[in-house]
Amino acid sequence: MRLSTIALIIAGLTGATVLAQPIAETPPTKTIQCIEVGGQSVPPVCQVPGSRLDPREILCTCPNGGQRVEVSVCANGQTPPPESRALNAARRTGIREGSLVGDTLNGKPICVAPRRG
Repeated sequence: MRLSTIALIIAGLTGATVLAQPIAETPPTKTIQCIEVGGQSVPPVCQVPGSRLDPREILCTCPNGGQRVEVSVCANGQTPPPESRALNAARRTGIREGSLVGDTLNGKPICVAPRRG
């Protein structure tokens, strides 16, 4: 009983840090990527609203490995950089900082494609 209470308190205190996107942003400008130590991307598991019209992500975790890193969502007309060694190196540097928001690769922003229903 006591252990489960402590676990709930810890989960409640850390719960604010696992939100994927700011709720007020529509469309969202940031999301979460799971990045391994070598810079490779691992798919995150995200809880999303039931509507396919709502592009937000409520909660993202990395149960398959990797560190949670905040990354920009690509704007209209932008495409994510192709997977490469250079991108892995840039992401490896980004996980040290805890964020890829604002980072670039060869002058193009590092971003992920927006979620489509």
